[in-house]
Amino acid sequence: MKGSSPQTSSKDDTGGCECGTGGTGPGYATPLDAMKGPRERLIYVPCILTGTGTQAPDYLATVDVDPESPTYCKVIHRLTMPYIGDELHHSGWNTCSSCFGDVTKKRNRLILPCLGSSRIYVVDTGTDQRAPRLFTVIEPRDVFQKCDLALLHTSHCLGSGEVMISAIGDPRGNGKGGFVLLDAETFEVKGNWERPTQAAPQGYDFWYQPRHNVMVSTEWGVPKFFVTGFNPADLGKGRYGRRLNVWDWTTHCLLQSIDLGEDSAPFKVRFLHNPDAAHGMVACLLQGTVYHFYKTQDGSWTADKVIAVPNKKVSGWLLPEMPAFNTDMVISLDDRFMYMSNFIHGDIRQYDITDPFCPRLVGQVWVGGSIPKGGVVTVLEDPELNGQPDPFMIQGRRVYGGPQMLQLSLDGKRLYVTNNLYTPWDKQFYPELVREGSVMLQIDVDTECGGLCLNEDFLVDFGKEPCGPARAHEMRYPGGDCTSDIWV
Repeated sequence: MKGSSPQTSSKDDTGGCECGTGGTGPGYATPLDAMKGPRERLIYVPCILTGTGTQAPDYLATVDVDPESPTYCKVIHRLTMPYIGDELHHSGWNTCSSCFGDVTKKRNRLILPCLGSSRIYVVDTGTDQRAPRLFTVIEPRDVFQKCDLALLHTSHCLGSGEVMISAIGDPRGNGKGGFVLLDAETFEVKGNWERPTQAAPQGYDFWYQPRHNVMVSTEWGVPKFFVTGFNPADLGKGRYGRRLNVWDWTTHCLLQSIDLGEDSAPFKVRFLHNPDAAHGMVACLLQGTVYHFYKTQDGSWTADKVIAVPNKKVSGWLLPEMPAFNTDMVISLDDRFMYMSNFIHGDIRQYDITDPFCPRLVGQVWVGGSIPKGGVVTVLEDPELNGQPDPFMIQGRRVYGGPQMLQLSLDGKRLYVTNNLYTPWDKQFYPELVREGSVMLQIDVDTECGGLCLNEDFLVDFGKEPCGPARAHEMRYPGGDCTSDIWV
């Protein structure tokens, strides 16, 4: 496969892998052990050219984030995919901390499901971490024929030695919240994880907590409607999700569907990292809310609204009230802080969730969004800000778009941010982002008292890529991170 790699330092580079774990298999024994892992030195990030008119494939970029490296803040390698129009999106590993203790397992394959084509790429990161290569390709027809699923999203490795990928719909564009199972050695499509006829009405993200025999999944919406953009006329018609779905981890049966409200669109979901914890958080895209879900005394699950970002009354936008569009969320490995990105409002928030029933806002930073001065949107009433923020600039570069994907360093001190959501929605909300390309930012985190501060010295500019401006999405460290690893 096509790739490019400039001259780099010859020093040994684990990129933040779990080297030196004493032959105990992949990952770390506990989340707190992971916090003591090595600093990240490499980041893998999908770069999307889909929809830009360049007629070039998407690619996986390797970014150098080692401050001591001569190629710091640079893309040092690009693995180009063989097809055009895939819409690379999220990624996961062949194995992770869920297999800790199994010395036969090694984290060396990155799984890249495609939101657009439903193709699955498997990338070899073990041979050369700085220059990944394509290992194999799972064609969409295998997924369609064996699973009747499409629009693939979240990928997690399982302790069973399998890989599980959530789907948002079926091949015909209907909503369908099912899950694809892959063999993590052969990468054969084994079939569906869920029992026959047990798929949820809609799908998106998922997380599991085996010690409580539970998995939870969320619902974006019906693909045939949102793949062309966000249309307010689709609201109130059952076309956007509303349920947090609760599954029996052992039997693969759907046990409960917790209603979070019409058109809430439950998006990203996270359990606390402590495998004994029966608590988690789910962010609702169209509500600007976060619900705390937890296990009750009778063994069922419930959810309470604990965060509500107020809408802004505006003119010049799709609706008279602008929701935050809280699109991503990450929890620190010690389960103390939760970070949330508001793609439309433009801010990143840090909450102390030591008491998950009562999160406290302790940090906030603005890095873009739809309401800067001089734009097409006029804010008429804002419960939080006294005025519209200035356009976001860093190192002389005007940044378009809003904060979207988040990744936290293992020690919790650095938060990385990219600003691509999904091509049709990027084009709709931030056409300048598609034209100019996205960025990767780094936010310094106060882990003692709380607080966020933009690192002005860190910028990865994807607007100057060889095939033209690209949009960067989810970030992964070679050795695992706060959103890839689950403890069992």
